[in-house]
Amino acid sequence: MYKDDVMVMIMAGGEGKRLYPLTKDRAKPAVPFGGRYRIIDFVMNNFINSGFYKIKILTQFKSDSLNKHITRTWPASPITGHYIDLVPAQMRTGAEWYKGTADAIYQNKNLITDEEPKYVFVFGGDHIYKMDVKHMLKYHRKKSADLTISAIPVPVEMASEFGIMVINEDWKLIGFQEKPKHNPATIPGQPDMVLASMGNYIFNKDILLEELITDAENKDSGHDFGHDIIPNMYDKLNVYVYDFSRNIIKGMTESEKGYWKDVGSIDAYWQANMDLLAPLPEFDLYSQEWPIRTENRSLPPAKFVWKEGERTGMATNSLVSEGCVISGGQIDRCVLSFSVRINSFAHVEESLLFENVNIGRYSKIRKSIIDKGVFIPPYTEVGYNKEEDLERGFYVTDSGITIVPKGATL
Repeated sequence: MYKDDVMVMIMAGGEGKRLYPLTKDRAKPAVPFGGRYRIIDFVMNNFINSGFYKIKILTQFKSDSLNKHITRTWPASPITGHYIDLVPAQMRTGAEWYKGTADAIYQNKNLITDEEPKYVFVFGGDHIYKMDVKHMLKYHRKKSADLTISAIPVPVEMASEFGIMVINEDWKLIGFQEKPKHNPATIPGQPDMVLASMGNYIFNKDILLEELITDAENKDSGHDFGHDIIPNMYDKLNVYVYDFSRNIIKGMTESEKGYWKDVGSIDAYWQANMDLLAPLPEFDLYSQEWPIRTENRSLPPAKFVWKEGERTGMATNSLVSEGCVISGGQIDRCVLSFSVRINSFAHVEESLLFENVNIGRYSKIRKSIIDKGVFIPPYTEVGYNKEEDLERGFYVTDSGITIVPKGATL
């Protein structure tokens, strides 16, 4: 599949403003997900499982935790020509941060000219999905495309939430609508569905470099792939759209076909974690045929202790990571990261607890996200009184999710 002719560039520099305060001290792709993982692990697994091992990860904002995670989790063997390189913003073209997604690649175009690949993959590092990228490359080559964009069919009533691809019957891109509120372009033959861009691209190398240089010289450009590069390409070049819902991988369940989540807001992030707790979840973490790898911690197994009357260490409908101790407390519909402790008579429900969170005796937590290292004192309630939570410096979404930020003291 010409894997040696491919360079992968993963965009991992976003601030993740809508995920604040979870992104107060970390980049969006470094935010924990599903207990054991970071958001970036999912795109990394997609490429590794697909057999692509030449990967550049472009970082920018608050990248320290992301750098540590990639270094510890994703080693590569240069003796076989493989690499997984972290690329910080280097300001090669001037004393400015990246001005847009296209500018991020433009500022690092030397990486492409040094390697001279035939194809360049530009993928985001902040979505939850499984994808065999070989299928998309095969489609790109079959269509003799200059650019292929992956897109996911969504119901027409959701069109206003996405950038919508306008295609002809051959799935060639002929237009683009940015979050249309009225009369969105539907998929030919499917009047109830539209194509939402996933922000994942395969470029022919020479075309990409030409378009980046042209865009960089345009002072009126926002230097963004979706808003600037692609609209400038589809009228004059072969730009095709790849139907992600047809990307089938070995061992995939029926419910997983076409599963793709943008976890860019607190509500979407919380819900995607809760989705993992279903008896038959839409997104399966347990497939041995498409393993989801992450950092291995040298921690003991999770422990559940005490069964004395009402003092019962118990977890129901939950994900519990290594090193956790459920010591006489109870959790229901929760996701626990490493080394969380739930003390006696505490009760936690519908919540995400990050690494080293400690819940004191008799405390009650509901529909909350508690960041790394926070200690909740005994007899504390979180998620029950919005005004009280706000007074304590917590964050509460309109839907009622309470976020206790890293470093909070109660």
